[in-house]
Amino acid sequence: MKKTALLAIAAFLLPFITHAQELFNTHWKFFKGDAPGAEQPNFKDNRWQAVELPHDWSVKQPLNPSLASAAGYLPGGIGWYRKTFFVAPGKKDQQTTIYFEGITNNSEVFINGHSLGKRPNGYISFSYDLTPHLKYGDSNTIAVKVDRTKYNDSRWYNGSGICRNVYLYTTRFLRLQQFGTNYYTKTIDKKGADVILSSTVQNGTSQNASVIVLQQVYERATNKLLVQAKKPVTVKAGAADVVNMRVTVPKARSWSVESPVLYTLRTSVIHNKNTVHEEETAIGFRTIRFDANQGFALNGKWMKLKGVCLHHDAGVLGAAVPKQVWERRLKTLKSLGCNAIRTSHNPHNPDLYDLCDELGLLVMDEAFDEWKHPKRKWIEGWNVGTPGFDGYAPLFEAWGERDLADMVLRDRRHPSIIMWSIGNEVDYPNDPYSHPVLDTASFGQQAYGGYRRESPDAMELGVIARKLVQVVKTHDTTRPTTAALAGVVMSNFTGYPEALDVAGYNYTENRYDQDHTKYPNRILYGSENRHDMRAWKAVRDSKNIFAQFLWTGIDYLGESGPWPARGFTSGLLDLCGFIKPLGYFRQSLWADSPVVYIGTYTGRRNPFNSAQPVWNYNEGDTVRVVCFTNCPQAKLLLNGTEVRAVKNYDDATGLIYWDIPYKPGKLEAVALKDQQPAARYSIQSSGRPYKLVASVENMHIVVTVVDENNIPVVLADNNITCTITGNARLLGLEGSDNRDMGDYTDNIQRAHHGRLLAYVVGTGTVTFSSPLLQPAVVTLP
Repeated sequence: MKKTALLAIAAFLLPFITHAQELFNTHWKFFKGDAPGAEQPNFKDNRWQAVELPHDWSVKQPLNPSLASAAGYLPGGIGWYRKTFFVAPGKKDQQTTIYFEGITNNSEVFINGHSLGKRPNGYISFSYDLTPHLKYGDSNTIAVKVDRTKYNDSRWYNGSGICRNVYLYTTRFLRLQQFGTNYYTKTIDKKGADVILSSTVQNGTSQNASVIVLQQVYERATNKLLVQAKKPVTVKAGAADVVNMRVTVPKARSWSVESPVLYTLRTSVIHNKNTVHEEETAIGFRTIRFDANQGFALNGKWMKLKGVCLHHDAGVLGAAVPKQVWERRLKTLKSLGCNAIRTSHNPHNPDLYDLCDELGLLVMDEAFDEWKHPKRKWIEGWNVGTPGFDGYAPLFEAWGERDLADMVLRDRRHPSIIMWSIGNEVDYPNDPYSHPVLDTASFGQQAYGGYRRESPDAMELGVIARKLVQVVKTHDTTRPTTAALAGVVMSNFTGYPEALDVAGYNYTENRYDQDHTKYPNRILYGSENRHDMRAWKAVRDSKNIFAQFLWTGIDYLGESGPWPARGFTSGLLDLCGFIKPLGYFRQSLWADSPVVYIGTYTGRRNPFNSAQPVWNYNEGDTVRVVCFTNCPQAKLLLNGTEVRAVKNYDDATGLIYWDIPYKPGKLEAVALKDQQPAARYSIQSSGRPYKLVASVENMHIVVTVVDENNIPVVLADNNITCTITGNARLLGLEGSDNRDMGDYTDNIQRAHHGRLLAYVVGTGTVTFSSPLLQPAVVTLP
C-alpha cells in the first residue's frame, strides 16, 4: 500500500516526472465463486483469500475424472479479484491506466463500481483508463470478474484467473500511445544499420499540441548514445499522429541466433521544452528473407529453423508462470539445438518474447486455434468418446480482428518474431470445415468421413484468411503472414494458402515435393511435425523447406488421454523442464558440438521414450543400450572395459545400440570423431535410496534421491515433504509423472525418475524430507 501511494505522489507532484509504472501484482483478494455486488467499493471482502498475481485458480483444485480430458481434468468456474489502493491528490493533466497482460478468460473489470469493459480472450493483453472514475486523495477499488463456467473451451489447458502480470501506469494526457513505438531494419552491414523508427503520439487534451519527438539509440551494455534524431509535429486535440524517422546506427551489430545483440531505443515526447513522456524499448537489428526455392535467411544467411511448439503452462504452476521458469526452460531447449519457438496456438506471456529476444530464439507468433466455427474438445480422453464444442468460435466475428490486431501491436517490437500466424489447423477436414474433394478416392487426407454437406463450407477459409492477413498488414508489413495447415489438400481448393505469404504444413511432409512442383511460388515449411527421422530429413535434405516445429517442445497440461493422464507427453522436456530421452535424441540431430547420450531398457520398447539413464537390472539380464550421438561412431565401456565393438551411426534411424548382459558398475558411451573421443556420457548402478540432495537455481530447487555413494537413484519414487521457515513461499512441487493424479496443492509430492522440482520464492530455510532418508536443507538468502 505504501509503495502505491509513493508512486502516485511522485507521478502527480513532480513537474518533470514523465510517467510512473508500478507492477500491480500484490495485495489482491480472491474468491472462487460468484459474488454479486463484489464490484462495489464497500463490498466486504475481509474473508476472501489473499493472493499475489499471477494467479491460476484451476490448477490449485483437485484433479477429477468426471471433468474433461481436454482441460487436464481440472475445473473452471467463476472467480472474483479485488484490490484497494490509495491515489494521491492529482493534477488535471495526468492519466492513470491499468494494464493486464492476460486474464483467462471472459473478464470484466470495474473501478469503484464502474464497469470498464469486458475482454473474452484470455491470451490478449489490454488496458483501461481509470482516470474518470478515480477518487484522488482517497482509496480506490479495482474488481475483476472472471467467468470460466465453460471450462472445456479449448483443446488443452487454459487456466483460470489473472494468470499474467498487471501494471498501473501514470502518464500525461499528451503521451506516447501504448504499443505505438515500432522500428524496422532496412539494411545492416559493416558500416551500420539503416533503421526506420516510428512512434505514435496521442493527444488526449482539448487543445492542439506542438511537440518534438526525440529518438535515441543506446548501446545496451554501456548506455552509450550511438545516434539520435528528432522531429516536430503538431497533434490535434483528441487525435494521434504517427512520427517516422530514419537513422543510421553506426557499426551496429546484427541480432542473430548465435549473437542476440540488443540495443535500447529511448523515445521522448517534448512539449514546451519539458519531457512529458519517455519510454525505452529493447530493439535488435536484423533482416529476414523468405524464398520459395531457398527457404529462410537471417541477415542474408540461409538457415534451417529447428523449432518446437509450446503451450503456455508449466505443470503444477498452471498458466501462472514466472519469467524465471520460462528462462530456465528456453535455455534448456536451446542447449538441445533448438533455435525457434512456435506459440501454439495463442499469444503467449510477454515475458516469453523478451526472453527469446535475449537468448536468440526465432518466433512464429500465433493468434488462433479456431475461427468462426468450433472444433472438437475431448472429454473422455484424447480423440475418445463424445466431444464438446465450447470455445472461442462464437466470439470470433465480434473480437477476432481486434484480438489479432492487438497481438501484432503488442509484439511487433521484438526482433525474435519473424512470422505472424493467423491460425492453427482451422482447415482440419470435417473439424469443422468440409469440401466435396473429401469424397475423392485418392485424396488421402480424409478425417471423420468424407464430404459432409451439413458442415461449414471450406470455401470460407480463403475469405476469412484474406481478412485476417489484411489486419496484420495494417499494423506490420515487415514480416510474412502464415498459418499451420492441417488439411492442405482440401485447402488447395479454397484460396487459403494463396492468402498467406508463407504456408505451414502440419504432419504432411509427403506433400512437400509435389506441392513445391505444383505451386512453385509457394514458400513451404513444417509448422507442426513428429519427432521421427523421416520428418527431420524432409527438412534437412531439402533446399526449399526451411523449418520444422516439433509437437512438442515441453510436456503440457490438458489434451490428455483417458484418466489417469494430466496432459500430453510428446515433449523434449517433461513438466519439470528436465530433458527426456527424446530431448537427447533431438540434441543428436540438432546440436553443432559433439554430443552423446545413453539409456537402457529390456524387452521391446520405443527407444525414444524408454531409454532412461538407468543401470539397475538383475544379473545376467539382456539389456538394450541405446546411444544418441551426432558423431560418426561410438563405443561402449563397462567398468572401463570395451564390451562391444565400435558401431557406426545409422542415418536411417539416428540410433546406435548394443544388447549386452547386465553387470553392475559404470556404463559409459564414448562418441568418436575421426576415431578420437569427442564426447562421453555415463550412467552407474545405484544402491538403495539413502538421502536427499538439493540444488538451487533461481526459484527452482531440484531435489534428487541418491544412495550412500551419492549416485542418483533413477528408479526412486519416494514421497517427499517440503517444509519452509522464514519468508519463503512454496508455489508448487512437480514430479513430472503424467499418471500421478494425486494432490498438487499441498507440500508433499512423489519423486519421479528419482527427482522432484520445487518452485520457491522469497527468503528462508527449505527442508526436504522423506521417511528413512536423510533430509536436504537449503537456505534462500
